[in-house]
Amino acid sequence: MSSLSQLQPQPLWQWFEQICAIPHPSKHEAALSQYIQNWAKDRQLDVIEDKVGNLIIRKDATPGMENRKPVVIQAHIDMVPQKNADKEHDFVKDPIQPWIDGDWVKAQGTTLGADNGIGMASALAILGSDDIPHGPLEVLLTIDEEAGMTGAFGLEAGMLRGEILINTDSEQEGEIYMGCAGGVDAEITLPMVWEATGEGFQAFNLTLSGLKGGHSGVNIHLGRGNANKLLARFLFEHSESLQLELAEFNGGSLRNAIPREASATILVPAEQATALSETAVAFQALLREELAVADPAACLTLTEVPLPAKVMSEQSQNTLIDLLHACPNGVMRMSDEIEGVTETSLNLGVINTSEQDVKLLCLIRSLIDSGRSQVEGMLIALANLAGAEIDLSGAYPGWKPDSQSPVMAIVRDTYQDIYHKEPVIMVIHAGLECGLFKEPYPAMDMVSIGPTIRFPHSPDEMVNITTVGQYWQLLLAVLERIPEKA
Repeated sequence: MSSLSQLQPQPLWQWFEQICAIPHPSKHEAALSQYIQNWAKDRQLDVIEDKVGNLIIRKDATPGMENRKPVVIQAHIDMVPQKNADKEHDFVKDPIQPWIDGDWVKAQGTTLGADNGIGMASALAILGSDDIPHGPLEVLLTIDEEAGMTGAFGLEAGMLRGEILINTDSEQEGEIYMGCAGGVDAEITLPMVWEATGEGFQAFNLTLSGLKGGHSGVNIHLGRGNANKLLARFLFEHSESLQLELAEFNGGSLRNAIPREASATILVPAEQATALSETAVAFQALLREELAVADPAACLTLTEVPLPAKVMSEQSQNTLIDLLHACPNGVMRMSDEIEGVTETSLNLGVINTSEQDVKLLCLIRSLIDSGRSQVEGMLIALANLAGAEIDLSGAYPGWKPDSQSPVMAIVRDTYQDIYHKEPVIMVIHAGLECGLFKEPYPAMDMVSIGPTIRFPHSPDEMVNITTVGQYWQLLLAVLERIPEKA
């Protein structure tokens, strides 16, 4: 069964199926945004596109609820574009191909976009309904959340009328989020010196693949392999004994996704080719033993390629390998206040080689500013030692928890009344947009909920059908319980 439109709740799944049909990776949301705007205008809803491209759609209260506090339901339009290496898919042109596997919806070889497509679908389904009770309602759909939070950064004061905001970007049913990590991008640029390729060498492409990857906030504590780090480890441990020369290193594709694949173009003396092959086989076996639970399918492949015209100088090569191997990655510290939650982390997400340099793109996340600053300092010090430049940009604040939040209490009590169990009040290590919304709207009361989504930011992404129904039921019940204005 590939059609989602018969799943329950039907209005939500019909919208999600339509969302999957219109390409909308980060930076390319225009087609989906225009479709939504046309739909809203046909429904005679008030729709605004702000200066950066966010959509604000307003709907009047249902009769008898006009005096309730106005509510904003918020989601982001874009999705993370990740695919398996053997999947032919252009995220800018091709639709996502969802399919149903038991109680899960998955995609065929790509990310699904349930993050945050399910939340967006729920908001649009409520706008399109004639029988869901609610007070004055706004739906805020932001752009470019996954690639820099451009929409949240660009949201201006005075655009929203709501007093309460319900963010739909959480990924675990039964958990209510009331805080999130802040973050900053770190780009390290290492200049390269090149020299002509010597005689008597054979060239190979060395590729590490088969890793699970995942969301660099949600999944960072699971101990999964980082392809960039693992391939750098191979080079650090074996380049000298194999007399290896390096011509290129590329890995990962997004700063906020744990890299699943990395590759290097390497050269060894012809007499070392057999030793290189044997070393690669042994290293793969070592990784599978070390990552037997977290990432059991690690695969290191070696393919002969034509000799490149140039390689990195000995000093450039050694500095790069040392830099990659020494670069911190993963969980830096777990929270003392919130059990099981990562406080500070770093993801070495992308490595790109060009004619002039090699660039490393990292994403630092932390629940506390001092934790973020500490890791920033570590990277600055490392760049200084390597003779590299570092640029810190795109910093966004965390969302400070408010244990006295009235809307959090409403969601908690409503969940208990529906499901007869207590939800877990949580702070998430991922970056939600709420922290940025607090700057232009400091008095707005915020909470975040969502269904269970597994392995976002990877082709293994899936959303649980049962929990989508539970999330929908909770969202509608909360809207009905929003109190009147003071």
